[in-house]
Amino acid sequence: MTTSPGDEGKKNVRGPHRMTRNHWIDAAVEVMMKDGIDAVKIAPLSEHLDCARSSFYWFFENRQDLLDAIVDHWLERNTNAIVNRANTNAETINDAVIDVFECWANTKLFDPQLDFAIREWARKDKSILRFVDMSDNSRLSALTSMFERFGFVQEEAEVRARLIYFAQIGYDSLSNRKNRLDRRKTGPYYVFCHTGQPVTEQQVARLNQLLTQADPAQGNHE
Repeated sequence: MTTSPGDEGKKNVRGPHRMTRNHWIDAAVEVMMKDGIDAVKIAPLSEHLDCARSSFYWFFENRQDLLDAIVDHWLERNTNAIVNRANTNAETINDAVIDVFECWANTKLFDPQLDFAIREWARKDKSILRFVDMSDNSRLSALTSMFERFGFVQEEAEVRARLIYFAQIGYDSLSNRKNRLDRRKTGPYYVFCHTGQPVTEQQVARLNQLLTQADPAQGNHE
């Protein structure tokens, strides 16, 4: 489902409304997150984008091509965000975990609602479930390697990786009951519980800065 070199040219704008391939993908993702994958259809999307239906075919062969692009978008955004931040050149395991926490704090990096929508899709489509399983494995592998780099034995690293990952999935599922102000208060305790290492004042300050940058309005509540 990766984008072929020829698709790069298709990102160029065309037509009087200067529609792009990403406009279609973003609109499809928005509909999927709101109404499910079955609601992603070409005609309604063209109405939503206020463009001719024919413009769709400048960028996609058919609806399946668009669905494939949604999966690629999810992998690029959510999975790569976790993998990349688990592989930063952090000085300590606490700093490495805080790097990963940036994904949880900033929905521009990792969108939990997009993850939930893909997982809901996977419940009905085994081919998508295969991608979800591959994505989970990639994320867990990156987190496991992160702990191993700081001297945790493989078994412990695997357990800690699962704790940090699955705890976040549960946290996101209760997002309507929590907010980032809670995380500013409890974030250092999460870091300590995930690593077993005392959290320094500098790390607390960095974590709070990260959360404030992700949502500046929260910094005004203290």
